[in-house]
Amino acid sequence: MTDTTKGFAAMIVACCIWGLSSIFYKLLSHVPAAEVLAHRTLWSLAFFVMVLTLQGRLRTILAAMAGPRAFALLGFAAMMIATNWYLFIWAVQSGQATEAALGYYIFPLVSVLLGRLVFAERMNRVQLFAVGLVAVAVSLLTYGLGTAPWLAVAIAASFGLYGLAKKRLAVGPVVSVTAEVMLLLPLAVLVLWQTGDNGAGAFGASFRDTALLVLAGPITATPLILFSYAARRLSMATAGLLSYINPTLQFFCAVVLFREPFTGWHVQAFMLIWGALALYSISTFHQDKARRRALRAASASATTVT
Repeated sequence: MTDTTKGFAAMIVACCIWGLSSIFYKLLSHVPAAEVLAHRTLWSLAFFVMVLTLQGRLRTILAAMAGPRAFALLGFAAMMIATNWYLFIWAVQSGQATEAALGYYIFPLVSVLLGRLVFAERMNRVQLFAVGLVAVAVSLLTYGLGTAPWLAVAIAASFGLYGLAKKRLAVGPVVSVTAEVMLLLPLAVLVLWQTGDNGAGAFGASFRDTALLVLAGPITATPLILFSYAARRLSMATAGLLSYINPTLQFFCAVVLFREPFTGWHVQAFMLIWGALALYSISTFHQDKARRRALRAASASATTVT
């Protein structure tokens, strides 16, 4: 398998886990989102440390944070992923999983825009039109519901900026994510200390809650490792394209399993977004096909000259 193929596979698996994880966090609706986030951080770090220990790479964590640029990038990535985690947990717990799905539907095209602005990745007219359709969809939903879908926008922006930071990091995916959750650990410990001091902590209250909170570690860590792995092997546009597997599964959970309200305004907005993603997918497919054809032609030409 080529690096690109491995990146495709890793991104698909990661998005499937993320898309179905709302079922898991719905089981923890009675636990405050901040407490769940703190346990995600704590047990994710334990999982990552175990992985790196088995690989004999534990010492590489400090090396990954060496230098002001690397430390700043990791700190920024940590803030973005913590924000994304919290917003998603809160959305599922408060009956707004549909808006969370909307946010992850918006994210791929936010990723495309970031790729254009930061990495100068090209956008053709069809892709620009797709981005415009998403803008229209968000505007339509804002008009219909009387308020902007700030939760969806915040989820899309935080995850898009996280992917941007990961693209800039020079260290491996497991090491970089471990460093990020290590930077978040003091905040997690503070939250858990305050919760425990108040006697309201869910950890230890029942076997079910304790097991679920511990399980949040591998459920969080596994797709993050896969996403970090894929982000370094795929363009921002390709990563964004594959990422809508995640919101499709989230949307299914929100509307079919959780029975959340889905108004006519939602229908119109989602149809526009689905149309935008379809256009972008077709455009990206043709671009990739043309790129592969050009590479084959260049390879054949080089062989003939040799």
